Amino acid sequence: MKGKGVSRRDFLAGMAGAGVASFFYVPSRAFGSNDSIGVAVVGFHGQGKTHINSFLSIEGVRVVALCDVDESLWESASKLVEQKQGTKPKLYADFRKLLEDPSVDVVSTATPNHWHALITIWACQAEKDVYVEKPACWCFWEGEKMIEAARKYNRIVQVGHQKRSSATIRNAVARAWAGEIGEIYMARGLCYKPRESIGIKADCDPPSYLHWDLWQGPAPRRPFNPNYVHYNWHWFWEYGNGDIGNQGVHEMDIARWFLRKRLPVFVFSTGGRYGYKDQGETPNTQVATFQFDDGKMLVFEVRGLPTNDESNTKIGNLVYGSKGYMFSGDDFKPHIGYKGEIQPATDLILPAVGGSGEGNHYRNFINAVRSRRREELNCDVEEGVLSAQLCHLANISYRLKRALRFDPEKKEFIGDPEANAMLRRKRYEKGFEIPEKV
Repeated sequence: MKGKGVSRRDFLAGMAGAGVASFFYVPSRAFGSNDSIGVAVVGFHGQGKTHINSFLSIEGVRVVALCDVDESLWESASKLVEQKQGTKPKLYADFRKLLEDPSVDVVSTATPNHWHALITIWACQAEKDVYVEKPACWCFWEGEKMIEAARKYNRIVQVGHQKRSSATIRNAVARAWAGEIGEIYMARGLCYKPRESIGIKADCDPPSYLHWDLWQGPAPRRPFNPNYVHYNWHWFWEYGNGDIGNQGVHEMDIARWFLRKRLPVFVFSTGGRYGYKDQGETPNTQVATFQFDDGKMLVFEVRGLPTNDESNTKIGNLVYGSKGYMFSGDDFKPHIGYKGEIQPATDLILPAVGGSGEGNHYRNFINAVRSRRREELNCDVEEGVLSAQLCHLANISYRLKRALRFDPEKKEFIGDPEANAMLRRKRYEKGFEIPEKV
């Protein structure tokens, strides 16, 4: 659905300021059931390969373009696409150039976290729909801008919380909401994933095949370090959000879903980077506690060192009600009473918890792109942003080493300018700014 002229004008001006000589405006179109949808995958060293394969498996979808700042990845990814669909994709290093491509209807991105918001906003302004990996945003404020852009330009934006499309989890949430374990008062998310030392490496020149300036994008400019590329960027604050915002945000999302909550009124997080001394900045051990306006609690724990599990769960969720509890280690069977006696689960109508109920997260997105109904999405951008924002609030508390009170309506900390300053990036690199007005 075509955006208003002023929005297009703002976008063109912004793109020109970012160094793009021209931009070919392509008004969005309604897709018929037989129309082909052109997808561009941005960032495909890791999870992006899953994006490529997943979209190639959906009828009526073509991967028309690939974009990555690491040109050493291009050949193998291009061959993969060509083998499966018979035609080669176009290849780009600069995402801004990709936006000029009229064959691209959808942008699917699995870049480092610090690029998620800017790619989403620019794509929405270019009237392209977006599938963005978790966490939806690198900081709290960026998530707000993503929602604004999706709504302003009427775009379909799905966040990669694939568990939202799991029939098992959807049924568990529906049963919990229906009172199967009584009134829910607490949910816990666990991220017990081994994280060994990344060591210490010296700064050096970037490899010839890597566009280091583009990799950094909106982040402050630093010398290249091999520990940043390709995965360990998760453990540096300028690019990632630690494991609570990496693997953990999946479980954070499910815990919040069970509680049917948005933002808290209180957060406290503590922990550290224990067991070794390396270059990483984020904690490998972290506990976060959130309380909501009705007193209900969400507790999240990261353990990166050797550890036991809890109720057969190392990466997953536990939910507690007045009558009993459920946990992901046994597919959320209801354990009732003080003895925890297992009861048969009820089979409920899965769409009751939102979205279409389509079990394939990528197909669910494509179906919504065709229908133009964002309520069919199993994880609309607003849901993904809220879960990422909980991780950001926890990390702010952790970094400041104190408990914080939060106003969920004003979306700011109460009486704490230092904490509020951490809700957004201090400075964006010129040409890669998140716009105040999307």
